[in-house]
Parts: sequence; C-alpha cells; structure tokens
Amino acid sequence: MSPQPASTSSRAIVWPSVITVISAAILIGAEVFGAAFAGGWALAILFGLDDTAAHILQAVLFGIGVLIMVAFIRTAQRIEPFFKRA
Repeated sequence: MSPQPASTSSRAIVWPSVITVISAAILIGAEVFGAAFAGGWALAILFGLDDTAAHILQAVLFGIGVLIMVAFIRTAQRIEPFFKRA
C-alpha cells in the first residue's frame, strides 16, 4: 500500500463570485417564490378551490421553486467558481 502525497495546495474563496451568485439568487428567488404564491392563489381561484387546497397548491409550487433555485445556484457556481487554488 503506497502512501498518498499530502495535498499542500490551499483553496481561497473568490468573494466577488460568491457575492454575484448570492445577489442573483436573492433577485431570482424573490421572483420565483412570488410567482409560486401568486400562481397558487390564481389557480385556486380559477378552479374554485377552498383555502386548504390553495395552500397545498402554493406549497407544491413553492417546492418546485426550491428545485429551480437549487439548479440555478449549482449552475451559477460552475460558471462563477467560489474557490480557486492558491
């Protein structure tokens, strides 16, 4: 069994990239989650659903919004890396 060489390279945080991605996530998140709640409310009225069904529909759309935001952050992190090797 051969010993593995110790990694001596350190990783530095690239703050401009982190701030850019977080700022975009806040902006896009407000739009996505606002659309989820408004869309759930509008669809509930359109289909004549009661309050409980409207809240369930909003929760489902909110969950889809979470998936969209996770996908956005993962993609944005590939384009704007958070770490660089020093």
